[in-house]
Amino acid sequence: MCSTAAVVSAAAEQGGVTPITDIHTDVIRTHILNRLDGPTLAATSCASLQLLSLCNEDYLWKDICNSTWPSTTDPAVGEAISAFPSGHRSFYSDSFSCLARQTSGETASYGGQAPETAELISAVDIYYDGELVYSKVVGTETLSLWYLGSPFRIDLMEPKETVATPLMFDGDEGACMGLAEERLRVSWILIDPSKGRAVNVASLKAVEARRHWLTEDIHLRYATVVDGGCGEAVQFAVVVTCGGKEGRELQVREVSMQAEDLEGKILTGLDTLETLDAAMAGPRRRCDGETEKEMYRKFLNMKIQSRERNQKREKSLDMVFITAGVSILLAIWMFFLSR
Repeated sequence: MCSTAAVVSAAAEQGGVTPITDIHTDVIRTHILNRLDGPTLAATSCASLQLLSLCNEDYLWKDICNSTWPSTTDPAVGEAISAFPSGHRSFYSDSFSCLARQTSGETASYGGQAPETAELISAVDIYYDGELVYSKVVGTETLSLWYLGSPFRIDLMEPKETVATPLMFDGDEGACMGLAEERLRVSWILIDPSKGRAVNVASLKAVEARRHWLTEDIHLRYATVVDGGCGEAVQFAVVVTCGGKEGRELQVREVSMQAEDLEGKILTGLDTLETLDAAMAGPRRRCDGETEKEMYRKFLNMKIQSRERNQKREKSLDMVFITAGVSILLAIWMFFLSR
């Protein structure tokens, strides 16, 4: 009671404003800091050395991570986060920000040696209108020759598994697909426990929505474009397939993630690890749905340009082979005529 009276008296002397240093640290912890979201808590830590110390306490960032991404409550994810330099704060910093594509032309390379990463952990959460509809954690072993040499793809759901959403499937391409594109959000965080780094490879919003011409399923793409080395771009694409019967709930039927280059080829496990290493160590930016859509549109334009260059190269080679073949035939014909 005496301390409270002292604070009130001090506040009165300063015109009703109480300095943050006059508030007991327990009050700051239990009544102020635990009510802040991640960006606000990070900004608060810059106000003073005292607040920096209080805001760095791991339990605050753990609560924020668990509420933002429910998949982080999984014991395997918690154990992986414990290896991060600053625990849950480092994990939040890696996962909340988006990758900024750098065109340095260099990516990590293992030089023919086995990668240091022994496992990738996928922490995935799917939301509809901000409400969680599905959450799952999947571990992927990365040291086997089969993984390193095979196309990289992670399928989240079991073959016959489905997840209902509040949206009604009406069979109308404009209404249903547009609502799904706008309201369905995905977070796919790849965690490298050995390096203590993480990255969210799903875009903030769907960058593309298409309906399959035969099955009428809706395919939503959440893509992040990164540098694949030598100035080439690579996209990490999370594809959500939704469908259902008219008049019933729209169901999520398939969720997968893979890395694709400009030729549309799926990267191998080894190439994916090298690209991820460079991306995790590269610059980050604030997530913005419109920026991500623009980057994806540029990626599609680069794919078209790459395909045109390949077609011109193939035509040039065809002309070279045709010319060489005609020259050989003429040489043989002239040889026999001269005899």
